[in-house]
Amino acid sequence: MVLIASSRVSMVGERWPLFWAGCFAISAGVLLHLPMLAMAHAMGNHLSGMPMDGWMYLGMGLIGVGVPAAIIGALPKHRSIDDASVGTTFEAPDDTPLTRSHAAVLVVLTLGLIIDTMKPATLGFVLPGMRGEYGMAKSTAALLPFVALTGTTVGSFLWGWLADIYGRRVSILLSTILFVSTSICGAMPSYDWNLVMCFLMGCSAGGMLPVVYTLLAEVMPPRHRSWVLVLVGGTGLVGGYLAASGAAHLFEPLFGWRSLWLQGFPTGLLLLAMARWIPESPRFLLQRGMHAELAAMTRRFGIVRRPPVAAPTDTAPAAAYPRELTAALVITALSWSFVNFGLLLWLPTDLQDRGFSAEIASGIIASSALVALPTIVIAAVLYSRWSSKRTLIGTVLLTLAGLVGALLPAQTLAWPPLLVAVIALLVVGTNGLIAVLLPYAAENYSMGVRGRATGLIAASNKFGGVAVQLAAFAGMIPTLGGAAVALIVPMGLSAALIARAGRETRGRSLRELEAA
Repeated sequence: MVLIASSRVSMVGERWPLFWAGCFAISAGVLLHLPMLAMAHAMGNHLSGMPMDGWMYLGMGLIGVGVPAAIIGALPKHRSIDDASVGTTFEAPDDTPLTRSHAAVLVVLTLGLIIDTMKPATLGFVLPGMRGEYGMAKSTAALLPFVALTGTTVGSFLWGWLADIYGRRVSILLSTILFVSTSICGAMPSYDWNLVMCFLMGCSAGGMLPVVYTLLAEVMPPRHRSWVLVLVGGTGLVGGYLAASGAAHLFEPLFGWRSLWLQGFPTGLLLLAMARWIPESPRFLLQRGMHAELAAMTRRFGIVRRPPVAAPTDTAPAAAYPRELTAALVITALSWSFVNFGLLLWLPTDLQDRGFSAEIASGIIASSALVALPTIVIAAVLYSRWSSKRTLIGTVLLTLAGLVGALLPAQTLAWPPLLVAVIALLVVGTNGLIAVLLPYAAENYSMGVRGRATGLIAASNKFGGVAVQLAAFAGMIPTLGGAAVALIVPMGLSAALIARAGRETRGRSLRELEAA
């Protein structure tokens, strides 16, 4: 193994020249797509049917060379595990305060989640303009969200695996590389190329979320870990949707739908420029002999080697516990995804079928969403001050209550205040559930599989979107009551499984949780 003793350690290790050369080639490749876009601005920002010019072909070539170069440059030369790291745990003492270094990490990773969430959230804003430019039927346009959600599902698990093999920071950098390179989706004259780029964009967007939770769980002081995980994740989720809608409002009227995809270029470069403040998990630094950076972790974050905690004698066999817990969290994530991407996605159509006008239907949903705005803060407080396990179960039960309310007779739900209350339960429950589900997963698995396990849960909460799109292709769009009937059993089962297999993580160190 190569020992890196210098105090000036590149954030991507030994092959940093190749990494930055690849990033430069990618950036130049994206910029070479802009001349054709500038010409199209005078024609209503339409590129459909136009042949790609020489600059665009050159740009695609540079990106094709730059992406693998940057990936190879980011990956470490050696994957061998230092025997000295086996059984070694790192964690800040319980009384470690939050410092400026912690604040910098929180800012960068929150920004990363906002950019990450903004990409899939943009889908709804680009589809109308895309349909108009390409002259597509609804069924053809529906391929775009299907491909994107498939990409997020694949990316969640793939990036979780990469995070366990190569490190947390490297995985985030790989997502950032794809953020920048797939921004050329906004310059593609062909819809087929849009689908390819959208799949890759989905992979990068799906991959960052579980890795961020995994890294935060490992670098935050134990007494701050719970509320930080929930608040950062929730802020990234809400901020991403607000950023997507704000960008659509500002840029789309003047520059068209393509400008929304091109945002990935400057935002990705911004995240790349701030990546120096993203730390690596200490155990990976020890495995690679990066002792100078490991010492810097102690100075910046208070993270030190800690003695292992003895496993408690009153726990279930280790082989049985992860299977039950994983089954509980996967079923919970799947149930959430079907509610979020199915029932809530089709809700406006169902309300209009009930006789509400489009304006009233939108008003009902907006009124319900206002009730859910403080959900993230409340979830963070309850998760960190009351109980992580009970908070997760409580959000599941809130969602379940909304599903039960959806089964009321149609004439009863015709009363708007009651309908708003039912929808509010669904919106509050699902927002609270997604805010605490991945933090809970990140806290419950040992370091060797934490990335993959969190990635599996994240992939499960995207899979419902893929299944929903397939159902839409087949014309199977259920009513509010029909969807509720199908989802009550799995949602209730998820609450029961968490109650049985889940454990309390509030106030417990990762060393203690791993030992158990």
